[in-house]
Amino acid sequence: MDKKNTEENGVATKQFLTFYIGEELFAIAVGDIREVIEYGRLTDVPMMPAFLRGVTNLRGSVIPVLDLSVRFGRAVTQEKKRTCIVIVEVQHEAQLLVIGVIVDAVNSVVAVEDNQIEDRPSFGANIRSDFIQAMLNIKDRFIIALDVEKVLSVDEIVDLVGLSVNDGRMMAAKE
Repeated sequence: MDKKNTEENGVATKQFLTFYIGEELFAIAVGDIREVIEYGRLTDVPMMPAFLRGVTNLRGSVIPVLDLSVRFGRAVTQEKKRTCIVIVEVQHEAQLLVIGVIVDAVNSVVAVEDNQIEDRPSFGANIRSDFIQAMLNIKDRFIIALDVEKVLSVDEIVDLVGLSVNDGRMMAAKE
């Protein structure tokens, strides 16, 4: 059965991982997530913008780790007991890249029916509207579903930090 889409009683549903950045609840489609790992020591990469907090070793691969709070123009995430890294997969040209994002806490996986998914607003979300894939209406509360390809825009990040893509991993460009 597809992780992203299921059908229960003839109703199509999509699954999202919900998590906190500060006090605000966000979501990412489960199909874009590889795994969630405990927040661990990151290796600093000198002269990188604040949103690129460093790299981590994930089973022998160097994975860049971004701070979503900083990416949204907010304060740096402070490590707490529930802080973790969500490992996501982002399509870049013909390659699938793996990038980590720091979140304050993972909440839960929710199944959302199509009629609970609304178009992104063009205003008032406190983050760039192109970062929003949709608004999830769950129990009369709206949760912002992020568009990982926009939030983690590999082209934009490559331009900003001088990274190059090699074998599905992002690596510091060689000079």
